[in-house]
This record gives sequence, structure tokens and C-alpha cells, in this order.
Amino acid sequence: MTTVCIIPARYASMRYPGKPLAELRGATGQARSLIERSWRAARNVAGIDAVYVATDDARIRAAAEGFGARVLMTSEACRNGTERCAEALGQLSGVDMVVNLQGDAPLTPAWFLEDLIAGLRKAPDAALATPVLRCDGETHAALVADRQAGRVGGTTAVFDADHHGLYFSKEVIPYTGQTYAPEAETPVFHHVGVYAYRPDALLAYPTWPVGRLEVLEGLEQLRFLEAGHKVLCVEVEARGRKFWELNNPEDVPRIEAMLAEMGEP
Repeated sequence: MTTVCIIPARYASMRYPGKPLAELRGATGQARSLIERSWRAARNVAGIDAVYVATDDARIRAAAEGFGARVLMTSEACRNGTERCAEALGQLSGVDMVVNLQGDAPLTPAWFLEDLIAGLRKAPDAALATPVLRCDGETHAALVADRQAGRVGGTTAVFDADHHGLYFSKEVIPYTGQTYAPEAETPVFHHVGVYAYRPDALLAYPTWPVGRLEVLEGLEQLRFLEAGHKVLCVEVEARGRKFWELNNPEDVPRIEAMLAEMGEP
């Protein structure tokens, strides 16, 4: 099988314009852009044959080519990262699986993607697979704090006994009404913004109607559920690593602190 990773990146983010080019300092104090850190994370994944940045912006293209990435230019009409990956896939051939590593997730460990790829290969009934990570008390508290402050932070997921997704939300679900010790396990799963698609489903995605839940939540994966397709939730393990996405400017210090803690340059 030929597996490619596509990192969709757009400059005109409503919540954080220019986010892919935001610089993050690592353990050595070296500043690297968000898109470069995401690209480097993808290159550490076993089983991925090629990594591409997909963008509609010349500034992102120049930055990506500057650190050695291959770039696929896409249109401004793409409404989300999945549509951008679909358009990028149309420029490639001989691809058996597409991994979408969101350009705002530089802390994604390689084994998250490796487990994701393995999970989709074992689930022929699923159109795509996506990782979920059980929240500890610290992460759960951070998600709740974001919502209480009116910020749109991480996404949570609920799924059935066969790990087929039931719903994804920017609210913290399921509601528990409890507080937890920082290291305690909780019943809440943080959705990791990474996807592995079967190419036929990915190419069909832009032709499906945008559902009301996708519009309300602003979550692209809900289009698969609303169109009646199965989404496999692959539970991954943190192995002591912290995970957080860059959703708001306020997330920069948190991610830089995690990079320093992990010794990432």
C-alpha cells in the first residue's frame, strides 16, 4: 500500500489568522513555525511514503518549500482540511491511504498515526479512522476551562462498543459534572485532529451535502456521520506525552512549555 500524509494549511483562519506561520520555541529556544513542526512530526511516522503540505497561500508555500516540504497548491474554495486533502489527492496517483495531519497539531506522537493507519487497515467497513485519547484530570480541566472562558478549544468524541463514532463536539462530552485529580483517568476522550481516509471516500467527500451538525459544530468529520458513513475511533495511548492543539493564540505558551518538557528543539 502507498500511504501519503497531507498537511492542510490555510492562512485565513478566522480565530487565528496566519496560524500556520506562528513561531513556537522549543527546548533549545529555537523558533520554528507551526507548519514546520507539524511537517517534522509527520516525517517521523513509520509507514508513510510521502508528506505534502496542501495550501492556497503563497506565503505558506514559500515557507514550506524553504524548509524542504513538497507543496500541493489548492483552491481558496476548500471549506475545511478534508476538502483540501481531497483536492490535493486529485493531483496524486497510486495512493491507497491518505493521512490528514492537521497543521495545528505539532505535538502529535508518531505512534498516534501509526496506530491510526493500522486501525483503518483492519476495518474495511470504515470510511475513515481518527484517534481518540482518554483525558486525564488535567486535560479534562483544561477543556472545561476553555469552554467556561468562551474559547473554542479541543474536541471530544463519544463512540459505541465497536469504537464507531457516535458524535464529536467542541463541548466537553459526555458531561460528568465532576472534577478529577490531575493524573486520574476520566470517561472523556479528547479527539486528536488527525484522519486516515480511504481514497474513494475522501474524493467523494466534497460532493456530499454539508449537514446541519457540521455547520453548528464546525467539525468536518461530522459530514461522514451525517452522510451515513462509519468513522472508526482508534484509542491511542499518551505514553507520558502531553497533547494539545494550537487553536487560539493563548495556546502558544502551553505548547511551548510542552515542547520544552519533551526536549523538542
